Amino acid sequence: MLKLTYTENGFNLERLAQSLEDWVTTRVILSLRAGWHICVEPSTASFLLPADLPGIERLEIEARREDSEIISVSACDVDYVEISLRGTWVSATSESDEGVFVVTMSDRTEFFLFKLWQQAQIVASCVSE
Repeated sequence: MLKLTYTENGFNLERLAQSLEDWVTTRVILSLRAGWHICVEPSTASFLLPADLPGIERLEIEARREDSEIISVSACDVDYVEISLRGTWVSATSESDEGVFVVTMSDRTEFFLFKLWQQAQIVASCVSE
């Protein structure tokens, strides 16, 4: 399972071994016990990766192997590709810009996408230094 945590300063991507159903169930139970509002709904999330990142072409091949409803890779412009995912949005309200997006794909595609995102973070931190 991939977990994208969206905050006011950006987002973080994690790969978890837990199933989506177990993770959502635990999150709902925690919210109920703590008395917090929670919204769980199907949604989409997207983020950008550099178009020249080694492995982007392979990700496009992996995305075609997946259910086309779950992941798509689209050219955004000459510098970036957009990764779009269909999964589950969990937040305090349905209108919130901050929350957690979770999605399940094949282990292979999850691992590959996670590694590409990590590479993009390394490249971005080297460029900013």
